[in-house]
This record gives sequence, C-alpha cells and structure tokens, in this order.
Amino acid sequence: MLPVAEDAENMPEIEMQWAVLAMNHAEAYWGLLQQRPGRDIRLTKVDDEIYKEFREIFPDLNVEFLQEDSDFKSPEMKAKWREFINRYEKKVKDFAFGSLLRINTHEGYEEKNSMFEIARNREGFNNEFSSKN
Repeated sequence: MLPVAEDAENMPEIEMQWAVLAMNHAEAYWGLLQQRPGRDIRLTKVDDEIYKEFREIFPDLNVEFLQEDSDFKSPEMKAKWREFINRYEKKVKDFAFGSLLRINTHEGYEEKNSMFEIARNREGFNNEFSSKN
C-alpha cells in the first residue's frame, strides 16, 4: 500500500522551508497586485481552464471570504481539493505547491489573515490593491 499525504509526518525543517518559499511567492504576488488589477494577472498558461473547472467543481465557494475549516479542512473538502489540483499535474509546474491564501481578500498577508488566487482575480476581489485600477 502506498503512503498518503495525511499519513506523512510533519517535519519542522520541511515546514519551515515551505513557509519561506510560500512567503516569497506571496510577496511577489502582492507586488503584482499593487501594479495591476487582479483581473489582468495571469499566473499560468491555463488560468482560463483552471478557473472554469474551479467554478464547475466549487460553484458556491465564496472566494471573497474563505472559511478555513469548512472550505478546506474537512475530509470531504480535502478530497475534493486534491482531485481538483491533481488534474493539473502535467499542465502546471509545481501544481501541488502550497500557497498562502488571504482569508479576507480586503486585507493583506498577515498571520491572522493568511491560509486560490485565480478565482479572486477573475471575480475582481484583488483589484482594490492596484495603483492602476
């Protein structure tokens, strides 16, 4: 039987490396949001496909205000997210890389507000940060 992610031991060194890399990505992304409206940002070559499938699978997910426990951490939602993400294994480099998400789109990356940005861009929730809005 193959091991599954839920059974993997959390190693502090690996978690710290992930956190540093995720924060670097978040800072770069935040810089992009300040330069142009989210609706104009493309994170991958397949953003349109990702967004379309995202909304087909998660039609009612309120991306403006995320609920960490109910939107991501229940066993049902973990399985749903894993199935969704795995569709992009051969299409997006680092398809399974974890990302920092802002729980409330109207606030920045802060510890209390950090936890899929394509949907937020398309639906205009990130536009308020751009100087060229």
